[in-house]
Amino acid sequence: MRKKDTINIVKSLDRGPVEFESRNFEHEGDVMSVAQKEVVSIPPTINIKEAAEIMVKNKFRRLPITDPGTGKLLGIITSMDILDFLGGGDKSKILEEKYDDNFLAAINEPVRKIMTRNVKYITLKDSITDAVEKMLKYNIGALPVVNHEKKLVGIVSERDFVFLMAGILNDEIVADHMTENLITTTPGTPIEGASKIMVRNKFRRLPIVGEERKTPHPEKEKLVGIVTSTDILEFLGSNKVFDTIKTNSAEEALNTPVSEIMEKKVVTINSTSTLGQLYEIMAKNGIGGVPVVDYDELLGIITESDLLKAIAL
Repeated sequence: MRKKDTINIVKSLDRGPVEFESRNFEHEGDVMSVAQKEVVSIPPTINIKEAAEIMVKNKFRRLPITDPGTGKLLGIITSMDILDFLGGGDKSKILEEKYDDNFLAAINEPVRKIMTRNVKYITLKDSITDAVEKMLKYNIGALPVVNHEKKLVGIVSERDFVFLMAGILNDEIVADHMTENLITTTPGTPIEGASKIMVRNKFRRLPIVGEERKTPHPEKEKLVGIVTSTDILEFLGSNKVFDTIKTNSAEEALNTPVSEIMEKKVVTINSTSTLGQLYEIMAKNGIGGVPVVDYDELLGIITESDLLKAIAL
């Protein structure tokens, strides 16, 4: 990990500013110094709709699933699992085959039907370096922390590490770390289509580009919005979904165009901006990814995952 022996922790989410000098991030058990210790978990019997509502209310991307009696970790459900269920991937077979497209019945299925069972986790004895390496190896955004009895005691996410390292790479340029060659979609794409794109490509946000272009280079795409897995969860977990469903058909709900739920006032950053400026934008707006736009042209996107790769070089 880059500069792992001299780290200045400038922010750590809700725990406030803390500074540690000459910190060794391979120290056994130091992962708990950055982990969230108060973790909201759910039992495997709670239904999919309730899980989505909890995630939306608390602005969570994921919920660990524990045994209500022992507190042991059983699995995890993420926003991507719910998008998969909505029609993005294999988990949508529950909707199609078991419930014959009856959306209202399907979302009352228990979360154990779609949760990830072989969940990747770390223990109290693991170091920060162990956690970062495991997240990068398996391309996952968070790791539950368990004790020797496999009871849930915390969770650590990409965001924790990004703010942990905020004082290290401040002067590096966004263009050197952003993801280029983006997959995008248009405002008329149905929610089901957007879900499929996100699930198949394993990303949580999808830039929306429009036909109207006021750029020096018309062949470039103009950003008109962005939709995230959280936006789709809000659609499911709020009364909006029931306002749009006249029947019990999932197809009717999922045919809603993404223009109805996308964020139209998109926070962006220039390719020549520094990572220090990016940290400030992400912290101020509480977001995990920022489209990179120069002169009204979409060039790429930079996310917490990109920053995790940067600090691990």
